[in-house]
Amino acid sequence: MTTSHDLIVLGAGSGGLATAMRAAQHGARVALLEPGALGGTCVHRGCVPKKALWFAAQWAQAQQFAVSVGFASQPGPLDWERFREVRGRYIDAIDQRYAQRLQAMNVQLIRQAGRFVAADTIELSDGSQCTAQQIVIATGARPRTLDLPGFGLGMVSDDIFALQALPHRVAIVGGGYIAVEFAGLLQAFGSKVDVLAHERLLEDFDVELVEELQRQMQMQGIQTSLHSAVQAAHRDADGSILLDDAAAGSRGPYDALLWAVGRVPNTQALGLDAIGVDTDPRGHVQVDAWQATKVAGVHAVGDVTARKALTPVAVAAGRQLADRLFGGQPEAKLDYENIPSVVFSKPPLGMVGLTEEQARERHGDAVTVYHRRFTPMQWALAGAQGQSLMKLVCSGSDERVLGIHVLGPGADEMLQGFAVALKLGVRKRDLDATVAIHPTSAEELVLMG
Repeated sequence: MTTSHDLIVLGAGSGGLATAMRAAQHGARVALLEPGALGGTCVHRGCVPKKALWFAAQWAQAQQFAVSVGFASQPGPLDWERFREVRGRYIDAIDQRYAQRLQAMNVQLIRQAGRFVAADTIELSDGSQCTAQQIVIATGARPRTLDLPGFGLGMVSDDIFALQALPHRVAIVGGGYIAVEFAGLLQAFGSKVDVLAHERLLEDFDVELVEELQRQMQMQGIQTSLHSAVQAAHRDADGSILLDDAAAGSRGPYDALLWAVGRVPNTQALGLDAIGVDTDPRGHVQVDAWQATKVAGVHAVGDVTARKALTPVAVAAGRQLADRLFGGQPEAKLDYENIPSVVFSKPPLGMVGLTEEQARERHGDAVTVYHRRFTPMQWALAGAQGQSLMKLVCSGSDERVLGIHVLGPGADEMLQGFAVALKLGVRKRDLDATVAIHPTSAEELVLMG
């Protein structure tokens, strides 16, 4: 049996859902193929459950702060089973809302995987086929695995959310978002954490702020080892995990191991070779600025491409693509410049625009940099150590702001509005002319001398 549609979307993660729904709003007949849960990695194995853990970590810290300023209650441990139930109900509700919206918008949800048998034809798992003049690949990515002895002794990021108890001693191999975020989360709950990175932490972020974050992680008790080269994992006689590190010898013992060594796109089972869609050496679908592959009618959005792997990027790209294909907006495409990003570390680190290094490479001596270091009020009251660090990277005689960088409590919430300003071409004098909201951390961004 073969069915015909205007658009077929492979994958119901954030990018796929956004594309399908926007196309349906424009009147397209849409089929959405997804054998798993709706929402993909973000809802079930990424942003949402991670942020829930991050909130719990903040509440754990708030308990400690409360005692230090006079509250009587002593902090207690997290009931992991109850927390998993609460988080699970929240995520299930998201899944249900997606299903209801798809039904209301007449998107045909097909709970099967599919692969290309022609540029306009997808074969489903049950052998049936569906066709469309426009097909969007939005199958996302998964944690990368390594061909190392003992790799299976460790977890990948998907496995963290199944933990039923807090491991006491944890090794995290990697230096990106996942490594840094889970290091802070596990430490906040009481784990002793070692982060073993190959070179530096968070290579896409400003060096100065990353170094300050690393210093604060060390102050919290998180051990960070750069230039590590883990080659194997094995268990000792007591069942603990030991790591063989070419740079430092044996490491451990550990109760748990998390591999945070990147992600790879889900393209291997799509039959892309059969229709001539190009992929890069890591398997990412190669697309142009319009999300189009070199095969007419075949497009890709989200983590399955080599674009910035952020949920809002996938959503925005999918909506722009649907507007172009079905909404009568031939020029619609996502502007990939100045995309804000936040690491939910402890404390959070956010940025939008260029790092200082990037700005100097492009603009040389025309770059001016402003800094602000201060102790956040809630930390000062509670006697906590650490400082917030903010940085403006400007260029030219008018000091147009090219980059905004914030490390400290509230960075995740305050940066969105400043990202709008940067996108609109804000200058340093515009920030200077803005009346501050006092007392806040955000005011420091408009008070830099």
